[in-house]
Amino acid sequence: MNVWEVVWKIALMAGITYLCRALTLVLVRKKITNVRVLSFFEYLPYGVLSAMVFPAVLYSSASIISAVVGTVVAVILSFFKRGLLTVALSATAAVFLTELLMSLV
Repeated sequence: MNVWEVVWKIALMAGITYLCRALTLVLVRKKITNVRVLSFFEYLPYGVLSAMVFPAVLYSSASIISAVVGTVVAVILSFFKRGLLTVALSATAAVFLTELLMSLV
């Protein structure tokens, strides 16, 4: 993945989330009190970011097996509310160790 692809994806994510929020401000005049609608707008940026990043995560290593192992490690550590650095380093180590084990077999 080159730099322009990353910049394009970030710009697209920012544009989509901004458009959804701006349309809400323009189209809805009174305060939104519906919990489901508020929850939708709160989680929209996270959903867009994951939808754009997840395919790149699966094809970022030499094998899809090691990518899945790294993703599973990251999801488990995130579930237990570990810090970003811990999650990233552990997932990277899991991918590295999986690649190493696969090269030995």
